[in-house]
Amino acid sequence: MKNKFPLFFIIALVVAGALVNSCKKDKNSNIPALLASGVWELASIQVYHYTGNTQVGNPDTLNTDCDKNQYFTFKSDNTCSYTNFDCIKQTSTGTWNLTENKLYFSSDIVAKDTVAGGSMSTEKPFNYTQIETLGTYSLVLQTGDVEPNYSATKARTVRRYGFIRQKATTNTN
Repeated sequence: MKNKFPLFFIIALVVAGALVNSCKKDKNSNIPALLASGVWELASIQVYHYTGNTQVGNPDTLNTDCDKNQYFTFKSDNTCSYTNFDCIKQTSTGTWNLTENKLYFSSDIVAKDTVAGGSMSTEKPFNYTQIETLGTYSLVLQTGDVEPNYSATKARTVRRYGFIRQKATTNTN
């Protein structure tokens, strides 16, 4: 009996330690902090066309002759702004929220856009957005038909925005 008590005590201590230190899924993520770490300047926009997951043709590059700097700014209070969207002098503001898995975000920013034929419309360009890559100095977002489940035969279009984080708040012309 004497030998069983220390063994029981050691086993109880190990079980208690395992319960106290067990891995918990927490909601800590550095993604919100990275997004809100500064001003993101647009570097490129490319449009990809797919049938299912097969790319059709080469991507189209947009805004190649734009003379305005375009900035996307995220704030830690979940507000955001986009300056000069679609190379049109404008500043659109709204809010943003990450999905629980931190792979997508949505924003209610409404911006003016030029459509075929030169007429103007408004759109929510970042209504459902996939975070393709996010680092200290670069951010790639995908919008359009980016839902994770899609038909293997359906045509879909994905717009990819590449951003570079600016060191300091820059002049937004």
